[in-house]
Amino acid sequence: MDKTLKLLLVAVTVAALGGGPDPAAAQDNYPSRMIKVIVPFSAGTSVDLLPRLVAEKLSSRWGQPVIVENRAGASGNIGAEAVARADPDGYTLLASPPPPLVINQYLYPKLAFDPGAFVAVTVLATVPNVLVVSPRVPVTNVQDLISYATANPGKLSYASPGNATTPHLTAEWLKTLAGIQIVHVPYKGGAPALADLLAGHVDMMFANLGDVLPYIRAGKLNALAVCSEGRWAALPNVPSLSERFPGFVSIAWYAVVAAPKTPPEIVAKLSLAISETLRLPDVAARLDDLAATPVGGTPAETAAFMREETQRWRKVIATTGVRVD
Repeated sequence: MDKTLKLLLVAVTVAALGGGPDPAAAQDNYPSRMIKVIVPFSAGTSVDLLPRLVAEKLSSRWGQPVIVENRAGASGNIGAEAVARADPDGYTLLASPPPPLVINQYLYPKLAFDPGAFVAVTVLATVPNVLVVSPRVPVTNVQDLISYATANPGKLSYASPGNATTPHLTAEWLKTLAGIQIVHVPYKGGAPALADLLAGHVDMMFANLGDVLPYIRAGKLNALAVCSEGRWAALPNVPSLSERFPGFVSIAWYAVVAAPKTPPEIVAKLSLAISETLRLPDVAARLDDLAATPVGGTPAETAAFMREETQRWRKVIATTGVRVD
């Protein structure tokens, strides 16, 4: 027999007997190298701080680097697409607020990824949105705001971290329900939007409570309403918008998902580790500083939660008629 043919037959036999890479062994050894967590928005706000906090703890737990990489743009679609195209091995994850996971599919005519194909891992935390206004705006409550905007159509402006973000949709929802005209000023991220609000270049904003709570306490911003189901303990005198508009709930949340077809064993290991990390006393204290409620939960629970949120925002988009070109 030809020598080359003999070598080929030996190689085929070894592979058939398990001489090649063993996927099960790879899952058992996970993680054995660096994990990359892509955040599809810019740095500087809760959307970025929460994944970094968890990543640091996972690095210590596993003895492997867990890094966070910001890939902002297109309402989170750029970062989400990168994870959708990644190898399904658990080494590239997406840590994201709602837009690319449950919202953008109803706003963009075509996405380069299927949001439903991501494998749910867990939810890091939830944070209520809060309606804040510049102190120079002559209003002290939601009814004042509605009356002022009605008397001055198009005079007020609101900032958002960008089109299709929950602050954008929440503001449009309020405008629709109240029948008022307020000009939208989108920014590339929450940090520049908040900076311009503080500088007085825009009048108001729906923002994550954790990002603006220090400015509310310092009197640099006035809080008119929170968007949780009830009042928030940190601001007991600030009403919820649901008191004025029943069912008006807008919560920011941060979910971790893996690339499509990531093995369930790896996903389960990730979910358990992150859930346990969220219960660490120092992590819980830091989340409390950010007005964030830790969640955790199994992949199945996370998938169910995301389905509920998908329906919530689908209805808001249908109500407001918001479109993104």
